[in-house]
Amino acid sequence: MTPKTTLTIAGSDSGGGAGIQADLKVFAALGAYGTSVLTAVTAQNTRGVDAVLPLPPRTVEEQLDSVLADFTVGAVKTGMLGTPAVADVVAQAARDGRLPQLVVDPVLVATSGHRLGVVGAVERLLPYARVATPNCAEAAAITGRGVDDVAGMVLAAEALAAGGPEYVVVTGGDVEGDEAVDVLCGGGVTTLLRGPQVDTRHTHGTGCSFSAAIAVRLALGDPVPAAVQAAKEYVFRALTGGRGWELGAGRGPLDHFGWSA
Repeated sequence: MTPKTTLTIAGSDSGGGAGIQADLKVFAALGAYGTSVLTAVTAQNTRGVDAVLPLPPRTVEEQLDSVLADFTVGAVKTGMLGTPAVADVVAQAARDGRLPQLVVDPVLVATSGHRLGVVGAVERLLPYARVATPNCAEAAAITGRGVDDVAGMVLAAEALAAGGPEYVVVTGGDVEGDEAVDVLCGGGVTTLLRGPQVDTRHTHGTGCSFSAAIAVRLALGDPVPAAVQAAKEYVFRALTGGRGWELGAGRGPLDHFGWSA
């Protein structure tokens, strides 16, 4: 059987834990054929981001045109866009109906703390998103309000959902507590998705992996709530598998392929 095709539009991570590299690993691990459009090249590892080189909007557009001219893409996810000009290219493609089942991961800051995107770039895409997946810091930056507990996550998810995306998931893995609580809002319903917190410092690429997993499940035909729940369970397994790894000296990657299972 021919696999479903998924597309990631994001930056490259030379350390392999996040960005395009993580997305393609997730696509493969969950049974989809992955295609990619690079928006930027970064010099980074588990300790941080040393340099970022955004690609010209025309180069991004050419990659996108090439992929969409030849592949039937079942779902698309975006990550680091880098500049408003690149976001405009991607938003135009979404506006034209060329980016089905669009999952927007509003990457603004890397796990290491390095700023990778601008709020204005993310806001260009949100009206076209089937699902948006900000973490607490990203939700706070977009909404302009503090998001540091579950109540704040609910308010942020509802505010963002009112502004365009069909569904919003505010992820709460960074919130203190014994549980990892994510807030899913869509269709007038707000749901708390609860799961055990994984005690690990190896969280590099968690947001990328979560949004990529949602895209795969959407391409396979899942409704959004089921796709989000499946992605949450996948990330839990990947975090658990990688928590004992010693790859790099900083925040290491996830076990995308279940090697430690």
